[in-house]
Amino acid sequence: MLRNSAPLFFLIVFFVFTSCDPNRVFDVYQPIANKWHKDSVVSFNIKAPDSINAYNLFVNLRNTNAYKYNNLFLIVEMVFPHGKTVKDTLEYKMADPTGKLLGTGVTDIKENKLWYKEQVVFKEKGEYMVNIQHAMRENGKVNGVVELEGITDVGFRIEKPEKK
Repeated sequence: MLRNSAPLFFLIVFFVFTSCDPNRVFDVYQPIANKWHKDSVVSFNIKAPDSINAYNLFVNLRNTNAYKYNNLFLIVEMVFPHGKTVKDTLEYKMADPTGKLLGTGVTDIKENKLWYKEQVVFKEKGEYMVNIQHAMRENGKVNGVVELEGITDVGFRIEKPEKK
């Protein structure tokens, strides 16, 4: 009897977890093994949801207490279906003035939802690619941080804007 109810249980769990976030259009994470190397690019292939509606875009990060910086610099590149590329260098605050890491989570893993772009319309039909890499540098040093510690996962999220 229990064997027959297992698929139903997993279907219910799937429904509960996917229906709790009605604004989510795309939300995928890529794990970072050990340390995030400065030349390592995390990529996401995204099919344009439509060419009419506007969406908000986010970079999602999971980090541990091993992350030792107050901020984070990222290079985020969006490659359009017809070849156009838009590249941004972004800075995000990762800790408060006391050094306490920002983000949500009760364990030593914090989750950060970082704004990337607002009210984006995917005017070109087809597949977009988003590439993310870190661009961290230590104060007074020319060369960047080669292996960034404390970042466990990098994600990308597309969501429908909140209705007002």
